[in-house]
Order: sequence, then C-alpha cells, then structure tokens
Amino acid sequence: MDIRIARPPVTVGTVAVLVAATAAVVLTGSGTASAASVTFTPVADTYVQNDTASTNYGTSTQIVVDNSPTRRMFLRFTVSGVSGTVTSAKLRLRTISGNSGSDAGGTFRRMSSTTWSETGTTWNNQPALDGATLGTLGAVAGNTWYEIDVTSAVTGNGTYSFGATSTSGDGAYYDTRESGADAPQLVVTTGTTTPPSGDPVLVGAGDIATSGSGDTATAALLDGISGTVFTTGDNVYDSGTAAQFASYYEPTWGRHKSRTRPSPGNHDYNTSGATGYYNYFGTNAGPSGRGYYSYDLGNWHVVSLNSNISMSAGSAQEQWLRADLAASTKPCTIAYWHHPLFTSSSDHAPSTSTRPLYQALYDYNADVVVWGHNHVYERFGPMNPSGSYDAGRGLRSFVAGMGGADHYGFGTVQPNSEARNSSAWGVLKFTLHSGSYDWQFVPVAGQTYADSGTGACH
Repeated sequence: MDIRIARPPVTVGTVAVLVAATAAVVLTGSGTASAASVTFTPVADTYVQNDTASTNYGTSTQIVVDNSPTRRMFLRFTVSGVSGTVTSAKLRLRTISGNSGSDAGGTFRRMSSTTWSETGTTWNNQPALDGATLGTLGAVAGNTWYEIDVTSAVTGNGTYSFGATSTSGDGAYYDTRESGADAPQLVVTTGTTTPPSGDPVLVGAGDIATSGSGDTATAALLDGISGTVFTTGDNVYDSGTAAQFASYYEPTWGRHKSRTRPSPGNHDYNTSGATGYYNYFGTNAGPSGRGYYSYDLGNWHVVSLNSNISMSAGSAQEQWLRADLAASTKPCTIAYWHHPLFTSSSDHAPSTSTRPLYQALYDYNADVVVWGHNHVYERFGPMNPSGSYDAGRGLRSFVAGMGGADHYGFGTVQPNSEARNSSAWGVLKFTLHSGSYDWQFVPVAGQTYADSGTGACH
C-alpha cells in the first residue's frame, strides 16, 4: 500500500490484523499524593520515507510507520524540572481519523542520537534506531490515544529520542507536535504512592525458589509489602520435594508462609501427588491434594486453581469453579493458576487446556487472571476466551513468572500483549479497591523495569 501524506488526513485501507488493539492505561495513582507526574511534548518529531529519500516531513501534521513504502518515525523530548526517582514513563500518541482499526501501530525503540534535525532529517541521513526495543502497538483505530511504556529508557532530566518502524504494509498515522492539543506526550512520574487505608493488597509471583539468588531478592520485596501473598506455581525447584521446600523456599519466601495462598505448578507435581507442596503449605493451599479453593479480600473474590489436573468442561474442578463463582456475592473477581492460556514466551506455548477455566471466569464476569510457568513478566489487554480483545467483558491477564528462577525469552509477540520483560525479577502487586484495582510490577533492587496501571471491575 502506498498512501501519501496530505491534508486533510488520508484514509487508510484495511488488511488483516497483525496484533490486536492496545488499550490506553490510566496513569494516575491512588492514596497518599507522594507521586508526581509531568507531561512533556516533543521538541522535535518527523518521519522519513524510502521512495522519497531526500524529502523532509518535519512540518507535517502526521508522523507515520509503514512498510509499503517503508516509513519510520522519530520523536525527541527534553525532560526538565523532574526531581526524585522516575517510577514510570509513558510515551502517548494519538492516531488520526484515517486509521482503520486494523493498522499496525509499530515497534518502538530507544535511540542514542538526540541531535537529529526535525526540519533536516530525510531517509538519506536518518538517525539510527540502535537502542533497545521498548514495546509494540498492535492494531490501532482512529482518533484514539495509545501508549508505550518507556520507563526503562527515561532515567531523569535529559533529552530522549524514540523511533518506530513497522513490518506491515498497513501502518499507522499519528498526530505530531504541530497538531496542538493532540501532540504526542511523554508522561513522567516520580516518587511513590501509598494505597488508601483499608484497601487490601494481593502480591506475589510464580516460578520462585531455586539454589540461585532471585528468590532471595524477591522475598526481600515482600518484607516491605503488606497484604496477602499469592503464588502462581512452581514454588520450588526442581522437583517440589520436602527437602527442597526446606532448603530453598523456607529461607526466603517461607518467612511469609502464614500470609501466603499458593497455587501448584508442574515442578511441584514432580513429587508424586505434589505431597511436598501440600504438606508444606497445609490448609493455606486449600483441601489437601485438590489444589483449588477460594477466599475473599474486601470487595474481591479470589480464586486459586490447579492447572496440573483435569480442567475440561464438566470436570470436577470446572464444575466447582462455576458453582463457586455463582455463589460469590463480591462484585470483583481475580483468579490465578500456573499454566498460561496466553503467553508470548518462547519456552512454553499457551496451555489451551486451561481455556474451560477461563471460559467459566468470563461467563461470570471475572476481572483479572494471573499465571506463571514462563519465567517472564507479561501483561495482556482484556480478552475473551478465544483471545480477542474485549473491552467490555474481557479479563485482563498477567504472566507473573519472575519470582526467582532463571529467566526465559520471548518469541512471537501474541495479540493484545501490552507489556513484557524478560530480565527483571520482581513481584506483581494488586491494590484491590471497592470497584477497581491498581497493578504494579515491583522490581528487585538494582532493576529499573516498571509497569503499572488501573482497571475497573465489570
């Protein structure tokens, strides 16, 4: 597709969706106002095009990513007057009206060059896209704000450049700084927020205790976070034996055992019947040998499930889940288990056998589901059981396998994946409000990756 930029905005054709739409994330915190956010607009933005290699588009009201012809876009921001530690940085872009809803939003990267000229940059002299990949936007609709987490690239006051490319012949068109109120934004947040008194906290991860040091670092995070601890399985490696729980789990996460509500993983079941797991956690793991149970926190119903036994429609676990959800009087629901239905990791493929559990949760308007198994962090937008984006009833899902075991990598990024990290250990913290929730990836000491936001209950 070869669409030329013009005024008024062009109409973009429709092709197959590469990845589904990314929903905007609310950046405001809750509780004590100890965090501050500052919004910056670009000091420069432009794009370049391979078949008009000597043309500069620096004064255009649109910036573009595309692959037919090849177009790359660049943005530069100057951050000043910020004090304290940067806890979040979001690059926000608004699409023009011509985007069809299936146009690929592009892959965004950090750039080392911060001196390129808005009015002098062309395809022939463009700056290098030589930095780390920060995120990818899926299919984008028109007149909509989208955002990319660039926290790993923004460390404080200074100048930052970002570039974007696309492998799709149906690319995306965004407003520029010449567009006034619709200009791109860099929202930088510093400081911390304290949850309001009385709102319960649910915090945890999976794939935890080994002979390494990752679980020691994540357990230290729990020392400073109150609330109920969850686990998403593979609590101890390699075989879930009583000796491994005593040697690896007990000295680290074990000091929080009294407030932990776990779920089992396949490594826990490497010991026959997961007896090491059930004997170690006792009644905190629900009825012994069953591995699924529920409890309430404030206005939330919390369900821990077992993806190592039958989950098929009509199975004992699936029927129990439906009855449990039907009996709940809480307006909000979160569930967790080990094997992910959706994941972009290159090590373990999506576990489609878990779909009946997800279907039951969807049928009863649950809100959030959390998994482990893949040793990464990944956040997906709200989806229905088939994996289609569903802003109205879909569950937001997280892969939280960063509890301490060695990291895995990512392969093909799956539809609706909104945030990913494969290098930082950490815990995932939920603050459960009466009709909404905040999530926060909390990295271990020495790591800077961050991801946070808020969502409403259905």
